[in-house]
Amino acid sequence: DSRGPEEGLPTLTVTTILEDPYVMVRNAELEGYCIDLLKALAGMLHFSYRVKVVGDGQYGAVSASGNWTGMIGEILRKEADIAVAPLTVTSAREEVVSFTTPFLQTGIGILLRKDTVSQELSFFHFLAPFSKEIWTGLLFAYVLTCFCLFLVARLSPCEWNEPKNEENHFTFLNSLWFGAGALALQGVTPRPKALSVRVIAAIWWLFTIALLAAYIANFTALLSSGSEQLPIQTFEDLVKQRKMEFGTLEGSSTFYYFKNSKNPIHQMIYEYMDKRRDHVLVKTYQEAVQRVMESDYAFIGESISQDLAAARHCNLIRAPEVIGARGFGIAATQASPWTKQLSVAVLKLRESGDLDYLRNKWWESSCLHRSRDRWSPLQPQALGGLFLTLAIGLALGVIAAVVELSNKSRHAAGHAKKSCCSVFTEEMCTRLRIKENTRQSQETSGRANP
Repeated sequence: DSRGPEEGLPTLTVTTILEDPYVMVRNAELEGYCIDLLKALAGMLHFSYRVKVVGDGQYGAVSASGNWTGMIGEILRKEADIAVAPLTVTSAREEVVSFTTPFLQTGIGILLRKDTVSQELSFFHFLAPFSKEIWTGLLFAYVLTCFCLFLVARLSPCEWNEPKNEENHFTFLNSLWFGAGALALQGVTPRPKALSVRVIAAIWWLFTIALLAAYIANFTALLSSGSEQLPIQTFEDLVKQRKMEFGTLEGSSTFYYFKNSKNPIHQMIYEYMDKRRDHVLVKTYQEAVQRVMESDYAFIGESISQDLAAARHCNLIRAPEVIGARGFGIAATQASPWTKQLSVAVLKLRESGDLDYLRNKWWESSCLHRSRDRWSPLQPQALGGLFLTLAIGLALGVIAAVVELSNKSRHAAGHAKKSCCSVFTEEMCTRLRIKENTRQSQETSGRANP
């Protein structure tokens, strides 16, 4: 593939590699993301080009003899002027060639087949919509609210006017039942009469309605999610499992990333791939995708290429974790005058939105139903305001009960000609110490012994 030389324009030899969607052969011509990018750069910088596919089909790594293979080797041997391909910028390559500003950002991800990672619903799957912190907070809020109902109902004279003669319906067990009924959106007795008790009941009802709405919405999203909670979410999950084999492209930057990493998990991945290199390492990206589709195999590679595979093959999915942020750049010799000009041109294409257009053009999904957003349980931050509102409502209810009891104590102190504080203290002690079962037992004994 070439752009015919024009009078006065320099002609560059461009090496590339066949990889969908960067460079593909269609009707005896080359097309793809990198070809479109090359055409745009040629138009901006006014040069002609001749594209050749790399001879050994490699990206570029140091061989056992110490020589560079692939596109990097062709540039060093002056067989090509630049390399326009999904070529990752690494420190080892930067030492021998010169890279432009990256035209695509990517990382290292895990490509899986959906049916190999699907899992059955757990017995307690109904707890999944909320995180453990939310469930713990809900239990604490329930017990605290019921205790406040019990306490305020005892303190409020509007709810329990004569502690020695009346029965308090808001015992602690009844308060627990009242709170549970609100959680189930069911009205239960006893019904509050005092303003203070009604404040706490109303704020608890508001809390439960909002909480149930969040639970139902998240549980519905969980059940309808196209991707269940994948057992393999991270690279650590990949190492721990024993069902699937995993590997990457032989001689790729991904392989050397794990080789040079000091992370223990990454070292375990490298040792696994190195010991089984003849069996788990693949030659081409197409071979990797085919192997993932046909066997229990997980492919570790460029996340952006895996996104394309998931868009083209609806039974594939990429795990959420992406590590090793990196970019694809155009390579040239270190003394090449084109490096800076190409970098500036790439930046201009990014600023004008042309790179985003090319990304959307060549990564368009062929699946009829696009995968839904991955589901995750609600975290405490999402419902923090709801719990704060409940706490404020409980505080207001307790304050209202104290005010009601203070008003009654003030009137009683005026009639009995006692200090308000002493009457208030007596009322408080009476309401907090009297138990209905004690009074009932005294009445029963009184009837039995006339």
